[in-house]
Amino acid sequence: MSVTSAPKSGAPAAQKAAPAGNGASGNAAAAAAPAAAAHPVLGSYGRVAAWMSKRVEVALGTVDLTLPQFRVLGILAEGSSAASGLADRLAVRRPSITALIDGLEARGLVERRQEDTDRRRVELRLTPDGARILAEADRTVDDYLASIAAFLPNKEEAQALRALELWGRALAASREGPRGEGDKEKPGR
Repeated sequence: MSVTSAPKSGAPAAQKAAPAGNGASGNAAAAAAPAAAAHPVLGSYGRVAAWMSKRVEVALGTVDLTLPQFRVLGILAEGSSAASGLADRLAVRRPSITALIDGLEARGLVERRQEDTDRRRVELRLTPDGARILAEADRTVDDYLASIAAFLPNKEEAQALRALELWGRALAASREGPRGEGDKEKPGR
C-alpha cells in the first residue's frame, strides 16, 4: 500500500492524491489542482516513516542527542534494564549498545549498577540528568512534529497527531507478540 492511495469516497476530488507511479500525468493533475488542495506525498508508508525519523533526528540535534540515544533513554525511563535487553529491544548487536551506553554514562545520563543478587548482572538506570534531558527531548520533538502537522487543515492536524498516538499503542502492543485474527474487531462493530 502507498500513502498516495486515494481517500475514501466522499472526499473532494481536489484533495485526492495521484496514484503512485503515475509519473508526469500524476504531477500534471497535482499542478492543476487548486493551491489549497492537499500536496500529494509520493512513496510508501515506510518512506514517510523514514522521513519523519529524519525530522525527529533534526529536532534531537537541538538537545544534543542522537536518535539511538533518545531511544535508549526512552526505554530506560520505563525501568532499569540489562544491556542485552536493550540490544534486543533496539534490534542492535550487543557491542553497539555497549558503545552507546558508554557515551551516555560519560555524559552522566545513564548509570550502571551491579545487581545485589547477581553481581555478574549489570543493570542500566536513567540518572536524574538523563530524565531531565529525556523530558526536554520529548518536548522538543513533540513541538517540532506538531509544528509540521500545523501545515495541515485543523481537523487533519489533529488526526495526524492522534495517528502518532495510535502508532505508539500499536508498537507497544506488538512487543507482546502476534495476535490472532479473532482478536481484531470486525468492521461495523
